[in-house]
Amino acid sequence: MKDNEKNNISENDIDEKLDIEKSVFLTAKELNKLREEENERKQQEIERQYAQHEKEKREAYEKKIHDERIELMRLKQGLISEEESAIHEEKEEEIKLTLGKKIGNFFYHNKWWLGLGTFFVVLAIFLIADILRTPRPDMTVLMLCQNNDVGGSVFLEDFFTEFTEDFNGNGKVLASVYYIPYSSNEYDNYTSGASVKLTTYLNSAEAVIIIGNKQTTEELLVPDQTLTDLSSIYPDDPHVKDWFYYLKGTNFAQKIGVPEDCITDDMFLAIRKPIKLVNDSKEEMQETYDKDFPVFDSIVKSLSAGK
Repeated sequence: MKDNEKNNISENDIDEKLDIEKSVFLTAKELNKLREEENERKQQEIERQYAQHEKEKREAYEKKIHDERIELMRLKQGLISEEESAIHEEKEEEIKLTLGKKIGNFFYHNKWWLGLGTFFVVLAIFLIADILRTPRPDMTVLMLCQNNDVGGSVFLEDFFTEFTEDFNGNGKVLASVYYIPYSSNEYDNYTSGASVKLTTYLNSAEAVIIIGNKQTTEELLVPDQTLTDLSSIYPDDPHVKDWFYYLKGTNFAQKIGVPEDCITDDMFLAIRKPIKLVNDSKEEMQETYDKDFPVFDSIVKSLSAGK
């Protein structure tokens, strides 16, 4: 009997707990639903007020346009004067800016032009500074043949500088060698820029001393018209033949730090004689010749003596 009563009590407690939990769950669900309905009502009210506001604005604007149209018609018909008319040109209120804001406004509206201007000014300063820093050579030598071992030697310019003087008076002695790797392949000459460089330097009086080979005389120069006859100047020198001082058999390779076999049999030194050029006069070329020939002479004599 007691066990039955105990079981009944336990079952009643469980049912009561279930009812409470169910009631709580339903209450929370109802509250959430009420909140959602309230939020929806508020949103609808906001939308209604916004629509009403827009409608009033539109109606006011349309009324203004309508009134101005009637006023304009009355004005055109002479029913009223301009002074009596309610239509007047609306002037925008002038905005007064402080000096700081004016400057800021100027930079804002012109930032692209100012940026480009600044870039070109900086570029110009850089180029001018680079030109000023780059030492001007006292003498220029043209290497008009393809020989990367000789043309790429780090001692090639030093060799010529050794015989050069401070012709430009800047306190530094420097000889520059312009290596133009001319070959029989026209495409290679185009891609390497050799064609353009040849046109530039051979039509200029800047350089008269030349390093070349057989191909140089066959395709680029006409020796009897463009080169000085060295055989009349050095009649007893075994390295001289006609217009050329041949470098094979001298210590030229040793001087510039390349193997002996890099100096081919047809490789030579020569010097251009003063003639009228496309870009310079004969007189300008004569000045370069008179300046550079003593250097050329010293090089020939030094190499022939094996010094």
